[in-house]
Parts: sequence; C-alpha cells; structure tokens
Amino acid sequence: MARIMSSSVTPINNKGDQVLADDLHKNPANVKESSRIAVDKPRMSGKLVGIVFYLQVVVICVLAVILIIRGFISSHQFHPSKWYPPMLISVALGGISGLAWQIVTYYNPSKALKLAFWFSPLLTCAMGVVLISIGSSTGLAFGVLSILVSVIQSLYACWAKPRFNHAVSVLSVCTAVPPQKTIILTFLSVILTVVYSSVLVCGIGGATATGTHIDNVFIAVILLSMTWTLQVIKNFLQVAVSRIRYLNFVVGGDDDQRMDDNDTWTSVRGAVCTMVGPVCLGSVLVPTVSLVRGSARAISLIAGDSDEFLFSCADCYSGIASRLVTCANRWGFVHVGVYCKGIIQSSDDTWEMFRRGGMEELIDSDLTSSFCFFCGVAGGAVSALAGGCWTLVVHKEYATQIMFYGFVIGYLVNRVAVAWPQACVSAYHVAFAENPQSARFDATIPVRLQELHRNQHSDIEDGKN
Repeated sequence: MARIMSSSVTPINNKGDQVLADDLHKNPANVKESSRIAVDKPRMSGKLVGIVFYLQVVVICVLAVILIIRGFISSHQFHPSKWYPPMLISVALGGISGLAWQIVTYYNPSKALKLAFWFSPLLTCAMGVVLISIGSSTGLAFGVLSILVSVIQSLYACWAKPRFNHAVSVLSVCTAVPPQKTIILTFLSVILTVVYSSVLVCGIGGATATGTHIDNVFIAVILLSMTWTLQVIKNFLQVAVSRIRYLNFVVGGDDDQRMDDNDTWTSVRGAVCTMVGPVCLGSVLVPTVSLVRGSARAISLIAGDSDEFLFSCADCYSGIASRLVTCANRWGFVHVGVYCKGIIQSSDDTWEMFRRGGMEELIDSDLTSSFCFFCGVAGGAVSALAGGCWTLVVHKEYATQIMFYGFVIGYLVNRVAVAWPQACVSAYHVAFAENPQSARFDATIPVRLQELHRNQHSDIEDGKN
C-alpha cells in the first residue's frame, strides 16, 4: 500500500517520491486508505525545533504579562485608557478583515481578487495620509513610504491585470470544494492569532509605559517573536490544507471518495507535531527567498537592457534568486505535508517537477501569492487606520506607534486567514505537475501553458523582425 507519510522528517530520494506519486495517481483508492494512517513521531531534530518554538511562545507570553503588570504599577505618565482601547480595536479589526477575505474568497474568488488588487493601494494611500497628518518626523517618514508603496501597488495591479482571468480560474477551481472543516480550522487559527497578538501587544504597551532602553529591546524581541510565530501558524495551515487538497486532487471529486473530517485533524496534528521543524525553518527561508526574488524582478525591470553594466548585475542577481528558489518555496510545503520531507528537499523536488513539465513560467506568473500579499496589506491598512484615527482624537502622541503595530499585526493575521486558498493552489500545481495527463484535471493549466508558449513564440518572432 502506498504510504502518504514517511516515518521521519528526513528527505526521501526523488526516485522513490516519483514512484510513490505515480502509485497514488494510478490507485486513488490507496490514497483514501493511506490518508488515515496515523502520523509518525518526529525524529529528535524535529522534536528539538518544536520544543524551541513552543518554548519561545510561552516565554514571550510570560514576558508580555510581566510587562503589562509592570507598566500599570511603575508609570504614572502613561495613559492606558488612551493606548490600549484603540490598539486592541485595531487588532480585532485585523481578525475581522481576515475573516471577511476568507468569506469573499470562498463565495466569489473573482470579486476577492479584484477587491484585493484595487482596494489595497487605496487603503495604503489613506494610511499614508493619516500618518503624515500626525505631524511627527516618524509619521512623515512612514507616511511618505506608505504613499510610495501604494503607487507601486497600483502600477503592479495595472501590469498584472492581463493575468487576472487565469488567476480567477485557478482560484475558482481550487476553492470550489475546499476540504471539510478547512473553513472552521482557518477561523480558529484567526481567533488564536488575534488572542495571541492581543496579549503581546498589551505587553508592548507595558514596555512603552516605562520606555527604558531595555524596554525597546523587549519590544523588538516581542515583534520578532510574534512575526515568526504567526508565520509558523500560517505555514501550519499551508502544510495541513495542502496535504488534504493534494489528496483531493489525486482521488478526484466524487463524494464517496472525499476525505472525511478525521483526515483534516490528522493533517493538522502532523503539521503541528511531526513537521514543526521543516515548518519553522520554512517560515524563515521562504519569505526571505520570496523577498530576494521580488527584488530581483524589480531590478531586472528597472535595469532593462540599455546599460550593459546594470544589465549584467541584474542578470547575476536574478541567477542567484533563481537558484535560491529551489532551496525554499511555498510549493515545497505540499511535499512537506504529503511526503513528510524537509523544506529544502521538498522545495527542490517540486521546482524540479515544474522545470521538467515546462511550468516554470506559469508558476512565476501565478498571482496567488500577490493576491494574498495584497489581502494582508489591505487588512493591515484597515487596522492601522482604525487605531490611528481613534488615537488622533484622544492622544495624538500615540498615533504613529499604534498605526505601526496595528499594520504589522493586521497584515500577519490576514495572511493567516488567506493561507488556505494559497495552500489549495499550491497543491493544485504540484498535483498537476506530478501527473499532467490525469483526467481529474480540467483544461485550466494546459490552456494557460499554450497561451504562454504562443506569447513566447510571438516575442521571439518580434525580436527577429
């Protein structure tokens, strides 16, 4: 019987994975049976990383509670009634906006994508205007940066508009019948992140109350820990949902073959317990590589081919980014969940499949990641605007910091909320790359590949002329 989960977190060789994938596609009945296999225990390395991760969560929460108590006791210049309410409302709105994105994406992917690409620049610009109106030098700097980012977002949305139809098609196919209890799982994850962020941001308020140099260090540590933790929660969802969705694509869409509720919780337990090591590592590597790739694309567009020196530098940087993507990418989380491999090996294997199948350009042009990013920015801007406008009325001095914290938390919470459609799309691409001839896939990807090949051929012909 084909096995979905390996007995360790160590990488499996590529040939064995390909044989396993072929067996899963040829024998879908085995998938349903094997999906119920209990998740194996992690090796010592995975346990160690898991202990470190969960320990830092507990330590940071304890630190936050201590800072809250100390802030109320030690400082008489701090105004808790003017700091905490707008900050907590800002965090709550981050969760509400995240759930709103989830609902809109589920019921109308087309509207969700258009709203994200057009509302995000507007909200970011509005946030910049409010920051500038505060009148402080820090507010001015962040305000100008926000307006600049909104302009870049608008230009990107116009540039990416021709790809909207394909992005909507992919989102519609992947989210048409989500795994059972996925929505509930995402809802609980958003609630968890809101509660966790509220505790930590209250700790930041306690550190702000005293305002010593060590308090600034505490604030930085809390922000870093919160960013990593929420990123890990997002990727827990990525691994769990992509595993279930991958099995759905392999098995097919018949009701009698669909995964039952226990499979969702089995996948969650596997992600949270067994695969915590690869997920924690991927939560650091994948965003870093994504940032490098994004900057490489931007530099290539700016450099063009008019200046030989700039072109050579951009080409070298793009080559480095192309190599790094094989070490860490979000599609690797699919194999982390399905085959229980490490994130680096999984990323390399999935990208090699894309390369063999001629899907690299299609993957590079996929707008799902951009859609999720725009959702996060829009949610962060909503949180920042709510907290900032309130604080401008009650205590202007707190406005800049509350808007900053509100944006960061709102962005991270919204990224958690939209993790499930991103996981579904990743599973769709990986499952198709493993078996493009499967009758279980529609013509969405083949048609798009043909369009890309025609466009590439036209560009070559235009270059010759």
